[in-house]
Formats: sequence, structure tokens, C-alpha cells
Amino acid sequence: MFDNKRILIATGGTGGHINPALGTAGYIKEKNPSAEIVFVGTADKMEAKLVPQAGYELRTIEISGFWRSFSPEAIKHNLGTVSKLLKSSSQAKKIIKDFKPDLVIGFGGYVSGPVLRMAAKMGIPTAIHEQNAFPGVTNKALAGKVDRVMLTAQQAEKYMKPKNPCVITGLPIRGDILKADADFARAELNLGNKPLILSMGGSLGAKPVNDAVLGLILNKYKDNDCVFLHATGKGGDWFTEKLKENGVDLAANPHIRVCEYIDIPKCLPAADLVICRSGASTLSELQALGKPSILIPSPYVTENHQFHNAMALVNNGAAEILEEKNLTPESLTERVNILLADRQNLDRIGKNAKQMAVLDATDRIYKTLCEIV
Repeated sequence: MFDNKRILIATGGTGGHINPALGTAGYIKEKNPSAEIVFVGTADKMEAKLVPQAGYELRTIEISGFWRSFSPEAIKHNLGTVSKLLKSSSQAKKIIKDFKPDLVIGFGGYVSGPVLRMAAKMGIPTAIHEQNAFPGVTNKALAGKVDRVMLTAQQAEKYMKPKNPCVITGLPIRGDILKADADFARAELNLGNKPLILSMGGSLGAKPVNDAVLGLILNKYKDNDCVFLHATGKGGDWFTEKLKENGVDLAANPHIRVCEYIDIPKCLPAADLVICRSGASTLSELQALGKPSILIPSPYVTENHQFHNAMALVNNGAAEILEEKNLTPESLTERVNILLADRQNLDRIGKNAKQMAVLDATDRIYKTLCEIV
């Protein structure tokens, strides 16, 4: 369907936008090696590194979001944003005229706005994909202009006013996650018969999550009834120092494992309980593997979308939520103890998560795109 077609993909800002776009691009190329795919992003965000690393050309425009503040710094930033908005449409138009795409796809981020608006205005087939249960500002604004709106979660539909009915596709999941084997992963991590509590706060390190998990470990480690594997994120050296200050020798307690980052495909399949934020990609992986979780939504993200993501699972009995405003070492320890004490309930939560999984999301996206080209 996409043989010798030109496809322009606009996305940027975070891995939650970029990775599904790269997954879709890879699937299109796998099906249609002659397809030509070019990305549009910004020169100073994650896409500037991730897209070329994946082997795709990245063309850039200048765009940024507004800061919701009246501080002098915010006012200066917002004036710059207005200036960039005025330029971005002409930059997007030049890229589209030069590349002459047969299809333009947006995966979120501010950069999607001017590119998809211009493509729709020029009569080029267009589609957007929304990763979160509460859609971002850009995608909400684009929904009435593009030919297809693809959603990860059904809940997002009520916030959109699309030109055509929305299509539920799910979120692309890495192949190494889909092929993972829990028994093999547990053997590799040498867990024995002990349950694994896997905890992480994101690549940048979420201090409230780190603080609560630190307290959880200090509260429970002497029981020696489970294995803790915690990823501190960037700048988490203080975590092990705090353990030492509280008399915890990691060498003498091999059931406590702390690192900056973890290999998700290697570790997540082995987990009996996951403590984490509720970004869309993370939740899709939990669902794919049927993992019970305690979700701690980040309250610092736009539109509080992680809370809405988490509630999509909670309302289906597929996870538990512990909001950051209620997060303490004691509240987290209590929740963990209750879950570990009732294995039947823990398994039920995992099964409910598995039932929500969409394992063929990339193929659904591909077929949806084929309909409009």
C-alpha cells in the first residue's frame, strides 16, 4: 500500500510521543521497503537524537509551548513562543512543498500542530495518534481538521471533536516486550521463589517516588520475604547512601538491588508487583505482560494526563492508584503488604490488566493509515 509513497511524521518533545512514531515508521518500512519516511521535529528536543539514531532524516522547525505563569521569565518565553508560532507555519509549508508527502502523521508534541494544520489545508491525507487517556492540547485542536484520529484509550474520545469517528488502535509495544518469558526472566535475575517488587520513577528520577520506595525498603527489608529492584533514575546516587546511613549493607542484602536504570524487557517480565508512574508507554507494557501495579501519577505533566491514564486501569480493576499527595513510605508499605498478602487478588489485577492490552497496535495503525492514502 505504501510502496514508493512519501510519508511525513511530525512528533517531538518526549519519548512518549517519539517512540510510537518510530515504531510505526519501522513497521511501515518493514511492510513497504520502498516507502520514503521523513520526520519533522525540533532541533533541541529528544527527537534530534532519537530520530537520526533510528536511521531517519529529521527536518526541523522552531516551535515551543506556552508557560502558564506571569513571571518575567515566563512572559519573555511566551513572547518568543508567539514569534515562533508565526514562523512555524511557513517553515512547515516549505518542508511539505519540498518533500511532497502522500501522507502526514502526527504523534503529538507542539511540532505536530503547524505541520498537520498545513498538510490538511493543502489537501494532503492526514492522521494523528493520541497516546494518553486525556488528549494533549495539540491533538485536541487538530482532531477536527485531520482525516483520522487514532487513540490508545477509548476514554480519550469524549474529549475530542473529530471530523471522522475515532479509531482505537492502542499503543505500539516493543517486540522484545511482547516476546518476553517470565520464567526465563526470573531465572536470569536469580529470584528463586521470592516475589519481585520492581519500582521506578522515570529516567530523570522522581524524588517523591524515590523517597517513598526508600522508606518501603527500610520498612520491609528485614522480613527478607521479597526482592526489591529499584531504578532511581538520573542523579540517584544519594539513594544507596541513604540506605547505608540507615544501616543497610547492600552486599549483605542481595534481595535489595538498586541501579540508575533498568533493562525493561529483561526485568519487567519477572515482576510480581510494579510501582511506577503512569505514562502511556509504561501502562501499555504493564498491560501487555499482565502486571499488577501501584501507579503514582506525576502531577507535574500537562493536563494531569497521567492521572487519567492511571484511572483507565483502576476503573477496570487492572491497577491501584496512590496519588503523590497521599504518598508516604507508610502509605506505600501498607499498600504493598496488602497486595502481597492476597496473591489471588494480585493475580486478578494482573489478569484484568492483560485483558486491556492491545497487542497488535502497530498493525491497527498501519491498516488505518492504508484507508486514507
